[in-house]
Amino acid sequence: MASSRDRQRKLARAKLDRQLARRAARAKRRRQIQAGIGAAVVLALIVLGSAWALGAFDSKPEPKAAEDVCLWTPQDAGANTNLKDVGTPPTTGLPTSGTRTMTLTTNQGAPITAELDLTSAPCAGASISHLAGKSFYDNTKCHEITAEGALRCGDPSGTGFGGPAYTFSNEDVPDAPEASPSASPAPEQPPAYPKGTVAMIGSPPGANGSQFLIFLKDFNPETPAYSIVGKVTGGLDVVEKIGALETVDNGNGAKVKPKTDVVIQSLTVGEPNAAPAASPSAG
Repeated sequence: MASSRDRQRKLARAKLDRQLARRAARAKRRRQIQAGIGAAVVLALIVLGSAWALGAFDSKPEPKAAEDVCLWTPQDAGANTNLKDVGTPPTTGLPTSGTRTMTLTTNQGAPITAELDLTSAPCAGASISHLAGKSFYDNTKCHEITAEGALRCGDPSGTGFGGPAYTFSNEDVPDAPEASPSASPAPEQPPAYPKGTVAMIGSPPGANGSQFLIFLKDFNPETPAYSIVGKVTGGLDVVEKIGALETVDNGNGAKVKPKTDVVIQSLTVGEPNAAPAASPSAG
């Protein structure tokens, strides 16, 4: 029969084994937890590294400013009393394709309509539209029938030196025609300014404002200088009627002023029209 001391030793041994087993289990759990935390940290570092490489932590770029379409050069309306300050058109967000319809109502008959080309002359189109919105042209006179065969309008002062308090540069000036052996444009070439062309005229040349020409006949100069903005689409017979008016001295020795006043009662410009889609090629 086992002694009391042997039983005590066995109980103590069993107790120690149980303690060691519990310690081992706790240690195993700690290792599992640490391994899980380590894996999570590694995964987080991989994700953060990938995001950094892709620029997720880069500072967001500032929104790009809209680029200027047109530049309006201020003019001193105080120094030139022929100028009329009605502000300037915007420089950005302007349509650069399609057309706008300009309607010119005069005291000479039915309205004259023209198609303003926003693709080739967006700034001229924007300027005329802005000025029309300010009633700039209303109740002004077309003060000249030029020696080149064009009706000159758009100067409220009627002097040829008037306009808004800004200017802008040429956009669509035709190329000079090829010369024939006689040093004149070859007769088979189309005119630089066909009858019905609407073009800007600046004072000085190239410094456009509000003044424009409507050509009463084909014009083919050796050196084109006027920026084309559009063409007449209706009322060309009214333009021809005006072109046939008698002219008198304009006060500067040039017999170019219509003897009968040609008054623009109103000039309006419609909303932009989308450019027509290109037709499919024949095949």
